[in-house]
Amino acid sequence: MMKRVQALTTAVAMLAAASGPLAARAADTSAAAQLAHWQAQAGTPASAERGKIFFTSKHGGDLSCASCHGAPPTSQSRHASTGKVIDALAPAFNPARFTDTAKVDKWFRRNCKDVLSRECSAAEKADVLAYLASLKP
Repeated sequence: MMKRVQALTTAVAMLAAASGPLAARAADTSAAAQLAHWQAQAGTPASAERGKIFFTSKHGGDLSCASCHGAPPTSQSRHASTGKVIDALAPAFNPARFTDTAKVDKWFRRNCKDVLSRECSAAEKADVLAYLASLKP
C-alpha cells in the first residue's frame, strides 16, 4: 500500500512539473471565485452598493481606494504617493485582475492597511469585489 501511495505521489508531482507554472497560474482563481470565497467567509451576501461607498470613501485618513485606483476604477490610474501607473482594477476592464490568489491577498492586505490602518474584513472585501464586478464597459 505504501509503495502505491509513493508511486501516486511521484506521478502527481511529475504531472504538475510537466504542466509548468503557467498552467498553475492560469487556473489559480477568478474574480467570481474570489467574490464567492469572501462572501462565504463573511457569511452574508456582498453588496455592490456598499462596495462602491466603501471604495470611494475616506476612512479616517487622507486616502480612499479611489485615491489610487480611480473612480470608477475602469482605466489606468496613478498611485497617490508614488505616481506609479496602476492598471484598471475592474475585472471587465482588466481580465488579469483577481486571477492570482497570492496577489489578491497581498494587495488587499497592503491597501487596506494604507486606507484603513487595519486589514479589511471579509465582508468589506466581498463588497468591494461585488462593486468591481458590477462595472461593465
